[in-house]
Amino acid sequence: MSANSATPADQAGQPEKPQSGFRIPKFLKIPFWAQILGGLVLGVLLGWLARSQDISWLVTTLSKVGDTFIGLLKLAVAPLVFFAILVSITNLRKVNNAARLATRTLLWFMITSLIAVAIGLAIGLITNPGSGTGLTPKDGKAPDHAGSWIDFLTGIIPTDVITPFTELNVLQIVFMAAVAGIAVLKIGDKAQPILELSESVLALLQKALWWVIKLSPIGTVGLIGFAIADYGWNLISKYATFTADIYIGCALVMFGVYPLLLAFVAKVNPLQFFKGAWPAIQLAFVSRSSVGTMPITQKVTERLGVPKEYTSFAVPFGATTKMDGCAAIYPSIAAIFVAQIFDVNLGIKEYLLIAFVSVVGSAATAGLTGATVMLTLTLSTLGLPMEGVGLLLAIDPVLDMMRTATNVAGQALVPVVVAAREKILDREAYESASASPLDDFDSVEDAPSSRAVPAAA
Repeated sequence: MSANSATPADQAGQPEKPQSGFRIPKFLKIPFWAQILGGLVLGVLLGWLARSQDISWLVTTLSKVGDTFIGLLKLAVAPLVFFAILVSITNLRKVNNAARLATRTLLWFMITSLIAVAIGLAIGLITNPGSGTGLTPKDGKAPDHAGSWIDFLTGIIPTDVITPFTELNVLQIVFMAAVAGIAVLKIGDKAQPILELSESVLALLQKALWWVIKLSPIGTVGLIGFAIADYGWNLISKYATFTADIYIGCALVMFGVYPLLLAFVAKVNPLQFFKGAWPAIQLAFVSRSSVGTMPITQKVTERLGVPKEYTSFAVPFGATTKMDGCAAIYPSIAAIFVAQIFDVNLGIKEYLLIAFVSVVGSAATAGLTGATVMLTLTLSTLGLPMEGVGLLLAIDPVLDMMRTATNVAGQALVPVVVAAREKILDREAYESASASPLDDFDSVEDAPSSRAVPAAA
């Protein structure tokens, strides 16, 4: 036997050779949450400096940094939504009682949306956010295009397969993906190559999106900095009550309603949910994109004990339709705000219409940054002036952070509740879920699920 042909047993007794390449020691790594917090603080400071000292180049730089980050997120949105929905529908074939799970998921989406819109209406009626702002109808500007129910219903079906991707019409992309997914299921084995290709493309997109997510601290500096530099505290003070209403409403839903549902409906520890889901919630706050956060939302939901096969359907479905912040709390309070500015009285019928729009029309928000489409849909349904949209556009980025965090928390919550009620939740995994840093997800991104989906009760 030559000297170089050592057996595994011989090698076992030898010290392990250090890996080649430079690695940053763990104690020198800055946790992702700390990077995000640092980005927030630095963004506020740079924004204040740019505005107070009138440094135009700094304002431009902050704007470009923020726009580039959002642009990178949006670049992945269209193909990510298409392949995520397609694969998620085909994954339902691995789940027992798939139709029942899908129905229960949709039902809980609607229930939580109704609760959220009720809270939004109650807060708006109590606080009167449009009173005492100093704003008048003249301060508003009608949007170039206002959403309507005709546009919403007819806009679901695309006229061609290219335009929805180039114009980022997520609702049409979801429709095409759903049709393709159902067709793959119906064709069966002959469509297996298409399914394998779709799964590979989805994995590629998630990896690319992960690289964008790692840039979140830098994007935070630009987004927050430009918001402060461009809008300033004076503008924010005019919308102080409205801004507080949105944040309080979202907080009540996220930290009040959701824990109650977890404790009394799912019968699990609410604190454990937030411990496991926090990486997705914090990223949603910064990125302001439910779809951009979707891969992380899916991972934290799996980590909370929801079977992967069900999670891969519920989370992409929720990322495009489940919007308690953008489609329930925000339009309900915004409608009251606009009505007060334009001196329009709202009655019981109008409040019921707001609830109806919030539950049925939430897909119009499409999981992208901002909720302008949903707001125009709500105002047009109520017959309120479209100029009200212009009143709220300036403050929208500040509101969108909390709205999106609430959206994503709800998108992780519903699968947990449904899985718990259907007795397919791995409660041991739920109780052991840790608040590990976002960085840990890079190593588990492609890890296969070790849990099979048991038959639903």
